[in-house]
Amino acid sequence: MKAAARRKAIVDLIDSEGSVSFATLKASFPSVSEATLRNDLKVLDEGNHIVRVFGGAKSVQQVIGTDDYYFLRSQRNVAKKQLIAQKAIALLRPNDSIYLDSGTTLMEFAKCIPDDRYLILTSGLNSAIEMAQLSQASVHVVGGELNRFSLSTFGEKSVTELQSINFNTAFLGATSYSEKYGFMCGSENESILKRTVMERSGKVILLMDSSKIGKTSTYTFAAPGSVDILVSDDDLSERTRHNFESRHVVII
Repeated sequence: MKAAARRKAIVDLIDSEGSVSFATLKASFPSVSEATLRNDLKVLDEGNHIVRVFGGAKSVQQVIGTDDYYFLRSQRNVAKKQLIAQKAIALLRPNDSIYLDSGTTLMEFAKCIPDDRYLILTSGLNSAIEMAQLSQASVHVVGGELNRFSLSTFGEKSVTELQSINFNTAFLGATSYSEKYGFMCGSENESILKRTVMERSGKVILLMDSSKIGKTSTYTFAAPGSVDILVSDDDLSERTRHNFESRHVVII
């Protein structure tokens, strides 16, 4: 395996697991010497692809407490995100007040929004740019501090602003999901913002691709049955579908 392919495989493993010990890396790449693996970690750390720690490495997401560097996330599972976006568009209703979360899946959704009458608030700067082409919709960006890693706004100012607004529908994203912990993200501020929006919304729709199922992030913002609709790709397992449906969550 060439160095570039091997290093990509190392990053994929660390991102998938969250953190990996050096012993696990050695077991995963048995034909690669320890010296080469240590050099790979050094190169990947210097390139901000992973973070080296004592005894192994962690994903960027776990260390910086955000949903990962935006440019990395934007390249993952693009086809699935686009499919989710197309499904979610059918849930839009003209004249609705809508909250649009930050994230690359929500950005794909923003690209597909038809030019109709909506009141849309978003914390995602990338989504706001995509919606600049809409002439009939009223699009507002939630104020607050800039998260340069996820291209979004967050913080006390964001939460205060949202506490005075009632939404017909909230379209949210998640970093990960597990049956035990529910829907999660990597930032406490992001978690508080999402919970605030859920409290102010008549309907909560979660957009999440199947690759995030069974993974864990630091902060839980929603229990498994606290969303109304889950929009995902076509690769959800029957077990996952049953668990959501038993909690009266509609799956699209």
